[in-house]
Amino acid sequence: MTFQLPDESTIFGKNVRRRVHEEYLIWLTTVDTRGMPQPAPTWFWWDETASNFLVYNLTHARRLDFVRRNSQVALHFNGDQTGSGIIVFTGHAQISTAEPPADLHPLYLAKYRHWMTSKFGSPEQFAAEYSVALRISPIKVRGSSS
Repeated sequence: MTFQLPDESTIFGKNVRRRVHEEYLIWLTTVDTRGMPQPAPTWFWWDETASNFLVYNLTHARRLDFVRRNSQVALHFNGDQTGSGIIVFTGHAQISTAEPPADLHPLYLAKYRHWMTSKFGSPEQFAAEYSVALRISPIKVRGSSS
């Protein structure tokens, strides 16, 4: 069964949908070989059609080794100063060789072109450094509704 975002007629569902489309940063937590969670901020694109997240990674990122050993991951957005607005996805990640490079993925590029240029010099340079794609398939989402 394909994952579905929460019902958009609810406050929580509206917030989840807004954030997967508008946020630029999400925390990806993998589990290392000792079972220790390893959170890292990442850029992402929510693929509405596939109902999953796309994250490009440094070629030699440790999290890729962790995902190869244990595909269970979590993603979460920052909350506000009072602890509201928390949204946590749990699911499975897999390395995807079917993705175009980040600079050739039109929707990812549209979202991050400015940051790719300002932080890496160009979208092509970002794509050369962050060349390994992960697809993260959520199983569950939870959080606060405000």
